[in-house]
Amino acid sequence: MPAISQSVTLLSGGGGGAKLAHGMARAVEDLTVVINTADDAVVYGLSVSPDLDTVMYTLAGEANSVTGWGIEGDTHATIEAMVRLGEDAWFSLGDRDLATQIVRSARLRAGAALSEVTAQFSAALGIGARLLPMTDERVATQVDTPAGRLGFQEYFVAHRHSDKVLGLVFDGVERARPGPGVLAAMTTADVVVIGPSNPFVSIGPILAVPGIREALEETPARRVGVSPIVGGRSLKGPAAAMLAALDHEVSALGVARLYVGLLDMLVIDEQDQDLVSAIEALGMSVLVTQTVLGGADDRERLARELLMAAS
Repeated sequence: MPAISQSVTLLSGGGGGAKLAHGMARAVEDLTVVINTADDAVVYGLSVSPDLDTVMYTLAGEANSVTGWGIEGDTHATIEAMVRLGEDAWFSLGDRDLATQIVRSARLRAGAALSEVTAQFSAALGIGARLLPMTDERVATQVDTPAGRLGFQEYFVAHRHSDKVLGLVFDGVERARPGPGVLAAMTTADVVVIGPSNPFVSIGPILAVPGIREALEETPARRVGVSPIVGGRSLKGPAAAMLAALDHEVSALGVARLYVGLLDMLVIDEQDQDLVSAIEALGMSVLVTQTVLGGADDRERLARELLMAAS
């Protein structure tokens, strides 16, 4: 099918956002993806950007389809050798994935900005979409739990997001500036899309960067979100548990309430048809379709349906 001649900006974090980015890249001529970087961490002395890499590997056709992170068919000889040397290798990185982290870390230490390195990697991998970190400054999600405050990767990977979430802190966000091109991408697009990502730890940090929420509120673009909650549960990750722990309804309606004033339309799954009237009462139109994404064709189908409904 021919590419849609629209300019789309997608806010993304996690696997769900990466899958929709893949569908959008197949569907439209002009795609910019603004990506959460508050999950970034220093691991084994390397600067790791999990959400950036998930989008990058997905758009390059290299993503691990089973895990949702890392590179398909990657080996783990380096991590295995680290374990033999006594390292607590709690954060798994494949050998090719490690190459990404090594090169990124070296370029950052040499003075390059994260946005510059991301553009270099995208070009090297043949990615046509623009991938923009939400900021070039350091922002770190921290999770308050009954056991104390945890860094996001400690909470998500080491603890397997099993701790009850009492609150979230985006350390450094008040001093952060939107990454180069981010505000322009928000205000000049035909459609701005919030992907089916965790509203709290994937989309929340992006909107917390000073200026980005305001740009979304004021953009003339049509604003569309895709609910990450289907049938009262999240397909992967802690979004449903976070909604419950932070006293929100665990449903597409609960997600809609978080985005009042930020969205013109919410896309929900067919399982949640009964929530249409309640969501519309919040001032949003609703598209009901199949949102549980499979392969490339299915991702493109959702992207095209979303854009058709938004036009």
